[in-house]
Amino acid sequence: MSLIILGLSHKTAPLQIREKVVFDDGNLPEALAELTNQPGISEAMILSTCNRTEIYCYAEGLAQNALVTWLAKLKGLEANIILKHMYSLTNQDAVQHLLRVASGLDSLVIGEPQILGQLKKAYRTAFEVGTLGKFLNRLLQFSFSSAKETRTETKINNSPVSIAYAAVKLSQQIHGDLSKKTALLVGAGETISLVASHLVSSGLRNLIVANRSFTRASVLAKKYAGEAITLSLVPNRLHEADIVVSCTASRSPIITKKSVQLSTDKREGKPVFIVDLAVPRDVEPEVDNLQNTFLYTVDDFESVISENLKLRKDAAAVGEEMIHMQVQEYMGWLESQTAAETIREFREYAQNLKEEALEQARSSLNSKPADKVIEQLATTLTNKLIHRPTIALREAHLQTNDLQVARKILGLNEN
Repeated sequence: MSLIILGLSHKTAPLQIREKVVFDDGNLPEALAELTNQPGISEAMILSTCNRTEIYCYAEGLAQNALVTWLAKLKGLEANIILKHMYSLTNQDAVQHLLRVASGLDSLVIGEPQILGQLKKAYRTAFEVGTLGKFLNRLLQFSFSSAKETRTETKINNSPVSIAYAAVKLSQQIHGDLSKKTALLVGAGETISLVASHLVSSGLRNLIVANRSFTRASVLAKKYAGEAITLSLVPNRLHEADIVVSCTASRSPIITKKSVQLSTDKREGKPVFIVDLAVPRDVEPEVDNLQNTFLYTVDDFESVISENLKLRKDAAAVGEEMIHMQVQEYMGWLESQTAAETIREFREYAQNLKEEALEQARSSLNSKPADKVIEQLATTLTNKLIHRPTIALREAHLQTNDLQVARKILGLNEN
């Protein structure tokens, strides 16, 4: 049984590819159920965010190509497109990758805390669907405690650096003082909540929150003394916004080139700053061609936030050392489980041999003297118990280390 991670991230695939393999909350349970029905897969979880889609599974003799084929078929893509941008990790390398992801060390913004919440959400979904087993469940729980320890010890979150924060800082560079500006936030999830928090902390006072659920929009808007509207009203209110930040789970663009063009005409040359943090994109790419419009996507922030990453490099280096030790800790537990299973199987094997030998002995008691039956029982048990170890010893003599280990196991190094 092996731990396998198959994934695409901002490090290996552009936005145009990542948005084609994303899983939303609606189709994730069905995908998980289908995944665990694939031959050899006993446990599975899928982590899908704007910056990565990763499949975690415990599998028996499963080739990487089988997972790629499944994902390609599910998403209607050519397998070679996924192969070109994917990475595949197994066992210890996979454990290390997960711990780095949970701690934010593999994120676009090093140390960002949102990924841990997203990982926990992916865990809950897999748990509810029933695709987690003993090993993946233990690994994920371990990753959560590992991430908490790493973040606490390194204080990597002390500097408020995230895509949401970077978006707000960039809006300040374009607009300057935000106190008299208006921001339209489309969506009401964790990312938009962070944007709202950073905007208000930066002096912004006029906030409009649009969401498919008016109730959720109202909750967020009320928190920052803003106004809540439904998505259908976004085109009519675009012209009021100096800053537009969108991050929803919509499968098609919410903000079109036409609606932005109409809004900019009403703004009479005043610039509008639009940030599209959604995958798939909420804003039509053609919006970038309009005058007085500054459009940024998640990929654009890789360069914008580079300066801020310097603040976290030292903390990240310490975090990497901690993760190295944590990986060894988890692998030690995993090996102990493997050893326990091996011992259980060996005891079961010995018990079966005993039952077979006793059955033969009982059937012989009526026709043979008891001492002969006992001697035959002892001989039979001895021969059967040493048969497999004898074969293994013959093979192990070619490898000195293997032979020494075998002698130790059999208690032959004591004399």
